Amino acid sequence: MAFFSTLIHGAKIVFPSDHFDPGLVLDALQQEDCTTLLGVPTMFAAELEILHEKNYSLTSLCKGLVAGSPVSPAMMSELRKHMGIDGMVISYGMTETSTITFSTSLLDSIENRTKTVGTVMPHVTAKVVNERGDTLLRGERGELCISGYALHRGYLNNRAKTDEVMKIADDGTLWMHTGDECLIDEAGYCHVLGRIKDIIIRGGENIFPKEIEEHLLRHPQVVEASVIGIPDPKYGEAVGCFLRLSDDGPKPRKDEIQNWVRAEMGRSKTPQSVFWVGPDEACSHIPQTGSGKHQKHVLRQMACTLLDTHVQTE
Repeated sequence: MAFFSTLIHGAKIVFPSDHFDPGLVLDALQQEDCTTLLGVPTMFAAELEILHEKNYSLTSLCKGLVAGSPVSPAMMSELRKHMGIDGMVISYGMTETSTITFSTSLLDSIENRTKTVGTVMPHVTAKVVNERGDTLLRGERGELCISGYALHRGYLNNRAKTDEVMKIADDGTLWMHTGDECLIDEAGYCHVLGRIKDIIIRGGENIFPKEIEEHLLRHPQVVEASVIGIPDPKYGEAVGCFLRLSDDGPKPRKDEIQNWVRAEMGRSKTPQSVFWVGPDEACSHIPQTGSGKHQKHVLRQMACTLLDTHVQTE
C-alpha cells in the first residue's frame, strides 16, 4: 500500500531494512527527512522505546498510518509529543482483501480515529452477517464480509479453506468472510470487536476481548493490551490480560487495573489475571505475527504456564 501511494504521488519510499528494526527505522526517519510513518502499534511502541534511550531529531515527521490493532490515547499522545505525528490514520484490512478495506481520514474526529477503523473504501462493499449468513442492520454485531475487486483468488492449493471463507450469495456476489466480529454504525463507521474465535465464554456469557482492550488502553499508563480467555474451574473461562505500560508514572497495582475495568464494564469482564509485559516481567514483549497482530494462542499458552507455575509455587 505504501509503495503504490508513493508511486502514484511521485514521492520517495524508504525501506530501513529487510525486516523490522526500530533503531534502523528511527535512523532512516532522521537521515531521509521522512514525513509519514506506517506500522502497527507494536512497531510504534518499539520505536518510542528506542527514542527514549537515544537522541533523535524527527522534525520532518508529521503523519502516520497504523493498522492491526487499536491505538491507545496514551500512545497517540506519545507519538504526538515525541515523534511529531499529529495526523494519524487508522485502517483495517487483511491480505485476502488486498490490504485495506476500511480507513479513517485526517478529517475524522479523534473519537472516530481511536474507536473505529473508518468507512469502507471506494469500489468495495461490506456487510455484517449472523451465524446463518443473514445480513444484519446497522449497529448489530456479527461477522464482517467483504466483496469487490480486492478479493484474492483463493488460498494456494487449498480449495477446502478457500470454500470455507469465500461464499457466493444468492445474487451471485462473492463474499469474503473475514472471521472478525464487527458492527457498522449509522454513519458507516466500522467498529472491530475482535476475532470470533477469540471470544471468551464465561459461564455462558460471550465476552469480546476487543472492547475490554479498548477500555484498558484508555488507562493513562497502558500503551498496549491484549485480552485472552484463561481456564477457570467454575465458569469455564475467565478474562486474562497482558499489559505493557508507558515509561511515565508509577506502575499500577493489579487491583487498580481490575477496579478500572470493573467500574465501567462490570465484574464478568474484569481481568482475573493480569500479566505485565516488559523487562523482568511475565514476557518481554507481546508475541505477534509478521504483520504485527497479537498471537493470542501463544498468549493463552503462556498464561496457562504462568498460572500453573504460580499455583505450584504457592
